[in-house]
Order: sequence, then C-alpha cells, then structure tokens
Amino acid sequence: MGSNEFLSQLLVRSLEWQYLPKGNLPQVEAIVVLGGGTRPRLSPRPWYEVNEAGDRILYGSLLYKQGHAPLLVVTGGRAEWYGEGGNPESEDMAAIAEFVGVPSQAIIQESQSLNTRENAVNTKQILSKRGINQILLVTSALHMPRSMEIFRKVGFECIAAPTDFLVVQHENNKGWASILDLLPSAEALKNTTNAIKEYIGLFIYQMVGWA
Repeated sequence: MGSNEFLSQLLVRSLEWQYLPKGNLPQVEAIVVLGGGTRPRLSPRPWYEVNEAGDRILYGSLLYKQGHAPLLVVTGGRAEWYGEGGNPESEDMAAIAEFVGVPSQAIIQESQSLNTRENAVNTKQILSKRGINQILLVTSALHMPRSMEIFRKVGFECIAAPTDFLVVQHENNKGWASILDLLPSAEALKNTTNAIKEYIGLFIYQMVGWA
C-alpha cells in the first residue's frame, strides 16, 4: 500500500499543504533555515553538496535577497555517529548562502543542534540576545507542520516559508497513463515512509511537551 503513488501523494499532501503560501511573505526580523539539506565537504567531494532538501538554503537565501529580513540564520550541527560526520551543516549552508550572494555579516550560524527541537532552543537563545522574536521559518514542506509547532513552543512568532514540495498543483491530465500510479514505486514508498515518520515525530514531540 505504501508504494502506491496515489496513496503516497495523499499522505504527503496532508502534511505539505498545511502551510501553503498565501500571498507575499512579510518582512520580519530574521530568516531561519533548518538543516538537513547538505552533505559535508569530504573527499572526494570538491565542495559542499546539497541533497533533495537543499532547496531550503537556496530559498532562504532568495528570501534574504528579496529583502524579507536583515539576517539569515542557518542551523544544524552534524553528529559523528550519524552518517559521514564532518563539519556542521550550518557551515555548509553559510558557504552556499555566501556563494549565491548573501553577505557573510548577515549570516548567523547555529552549529550545535542535532534535531529540530535543538534547532529551536539554540536559535531562540541566539536571537533573544538580539531582541529578535519574529521569524520566517524555512524548511521542507513535509517537515513544516512539526517544525512550526516546535518553534512556536519555544516562544517564536514564526511564519512558515515552506519549500522542497514533493506534491504540486497541476492541471495536466495523464489520461490512461494515470494507471501507472497504481503500480508499486520505490519513490512512493520512500515518500510514504518519510510522511509517516513526520506524523510519528509530531506525536512523540507533543507527548513530551516539545510541540
């Protein structure tokens, strides 16, 4: 069932479309970009690399360049025991942001967090010292519902700025080709799995009072 494209899209859409953009985003005090979209600069990689969620830092940088906030906060450490290790994700994102034109003095790195809860707590500590509470929160659309609950719980006034959508609106009629959506798909199974993880994560965070 989970590998069925039609059912997978329904489940993913139930999360991704909770915070669909409505008109232009406002100006705020800071843009906060969550980690999870980069790979460390480890040999033989010539530079920092992005994965599917790499849209996060690209979109956050775009919002900065559009004048939505004077600061861009990039968050995320990197656990040695999880994956390849290497430099903090915040370093990856800061380098990419500078590459696309965000000035280094406008970038703040939060490099110690290992999960979304720590992203929120650590970022709150950093920005509270500057008297900043209103933010645009940038993360993958699938991850946005849980992230918004967590950041609101620590006291932020946050506005969702989702990106990295897996399910989009379209008017194309596939006709008979739509029958292919009923066939098992590895991509659909992956998306279903990630959506279920988000629901489980939100439930657990709510149970422990983090969301």
